[in-house]
Amino acid sequence: MPISTPSDPVPATDTWTTQPGLSPGTPVFVGERKLDQARIQILDYTRARLDEYNDVNSDDCRRLRASDSVTWVNVGGLHDVGLITEIASVFELHPLTLEDIVNSTQRPKVEEYDDYLFIALKMLRYNAERNAVEIEHISLILGQGFVLTFLEDGGDVFDAVRRRIRLKKGRIRGQGPDYLCYALADAVVDHYFLALEQFGDYIESLDEAILDSPQTSHIQEIHRLKRDAIRVRKAVWPLREEIGFLDKSDSPLIAPETGIYMRDLYDHIVQTIEMVEGYRDILASLHDTSLSTVSQRLNEVMKLLTMIATIFIPLTFIVGVYGMNFRHMPELEWSWGYFLIWGLMILIALGMVIQFKRRGWW
Repeated sequence: MPISTPSDPVPATDTWTTQPGLSPGTPVFVGERKLDQARIQILDYTRARLDEYNDVNSDDCRRLRASDSVTWVNVGGLHDVGLITEIASVFELHPLTLEDIVNSTQRPKVEEYDDYLFIALKMLRYNAERNAVEIEHISLILGQGFVLTFLEDGGDVFDAVRRRIRLKKGRIRGQGPDYLCYALADAVVDHYFLALEQFGDYIESLDEAILDSPQTSHIQEIHRLKRDAIRVRKAVWPLREEIGFLDKSDSPLIAPETGIYMRDLYDHIVQTIEMVEGYRDILASLHDTSLSTVSQRLNEVMKLLTMIATIFIPLTFIVGVYGMNFRHMPELEWSWGYFLIWGLMILIALGMVIQFKRRGWW
């Protein structure tokens, strides 16, 4: 495939940034810098051997690409556009692919080129301290004999895949790079379940708190969770089309025996989408429940205050009548007039309280 030379990379920044007007294929880092220095890790293996390399350079990538083994190159740190440009040159990646790799806001998608497949997807993590789902951009590239992964930072969800490679568990050491690509995508989707389950647990705890002791702050928290759910939906929903494309693709890079695993991965994605939609519905109902509960508590308070005010209305009337400054009021001359008025007011108050209780208002 003829490869055009990309434009000079634009220097990376530490904040979200876009620079409109640049020519197509110009690599511009769009995101938040999460590492001081980019790192490259390589696992090069066959059924019989495994070699691991840490903190290597592009020359090592070029040497290992020429081998007949499966080479997995994992790059952490998208801010180093120069390094990623060198790796893209080694593996002959299209400039548009390079542009999508360093753009962490890129929507999940699949693009098929002549000699490789480009897969952009999102990795989900649940932050228990913030009670929020964090989203990280991942790029997977499947080529002839190699798989490239590009991450925003050094952390990932691929430890289980590395362990299977090191311990020769399962069929991964006996399969080609297409199976490795599937295993990496499957690890990402499996962590969707973990993050969404923790997200759901927090929603359930919030639901119980709303029912036990509703507060106005709960409404703000529900709005925040609804925004998180929308972000997660945008990250997960495109994968349905993405994996469906890989399942139906006739690319020679994907062996027929790997297709059944792609279909299984497709089913997992459908389940995660259903979970996200379910949590969105729960949050919508929680919002209504919170408003109704707060309104109900306000009604109870107003009801109590209204009953107290109603009890004092006749008492205030009696006190007002006998507080008038008329000279001729027979009751004012009674010896027991003061005590009789007190008794009358107490009887009226008790009678009203009894009526309220009989009617279930108190």
